[in-house]
Amino acid sequence: MIDFENKNKTNIIARNATYTALYVALCFLLAPFSYGSIQVRVAESLTVLALFDPYAIISISLGCFLSNLFMSNVYDIIFGTLATFIGLFLISKIKIDNFFVKMFPTIISNAIIIPFVLRYGYKLNDIVLYMEFIFIAIGEIISVYGIGYILYKSLCVLKKKR
Repeated sequence: MIDFENKNKTNIIARNATYTALYVALCFLLAPFSYGSIQVRVAESLTVLALFDPYAIISISLGCFLSNLFMSNVYDIIFGTLATFIGLFLISKIKIDNFFVKMFPTIISNAIIIPFVLRYGYKLNDIVLYMEFIFIAIGEIISVYGIGYILYKSLCVLKKKR
């Protein structure tokens, strides 16, 4: 079981190495769904870990960076990682205790930034760019509000059992 309260350096490093590895593994295993114009990057569901562990902001961002480094282009490496980091950072700043409100920044940051990554990284035309805002938002909603919510509720139950 994950002990989010443990402040031991070894525990923190192990926990965050696990988050990074999980993000990368999910992107690689589900690559057809993780990249492209229409995507549901299941690994983005791991952004809910930032609600439990503030160190997850860096490790999930690192996982995104590494995934993009091996599977995408330079625009995605830089700006895709930045989109995930911005969303995670904003999660930590929202004081409202509501899952859907707290997770909204990850959806919006990706829905705004990733279409431009696709537009300029893959030379899509401007008409497609406008559709990408919708496609990316839908993929993020499925990942974060769908799969992420299940993960969130599971972690809440595990945390109460301790």
